[in-house]
Amino acid sequence: MEDQKIVILHGFRPEEALAAMRALKAALPAAGEAAFATTTETNLGWKVGDLVAHVSEEHRLYKSLPRKV
Repeated sequence: MEDQKIVILHGFRPEEALAAMRALKAALPAAGEAAFATTTETNLGWKVGDLVAHVSEEHRLYKSLPRKV
């Protein structure tokens, strides 16, 4: 598995998850390129390795999209 940093949040309201992501990025420079995910009813049943692979792929695809100016 690649060396992608991933943070998975569970049980947070959307605004709490966003605050946690921002706080982590502010506290840890290495978290700037991390992929963040929240749990869902679907992914709660996945193996951690499967979730990490899925989030990593989504993050890679998102980063490859052209940025709006």
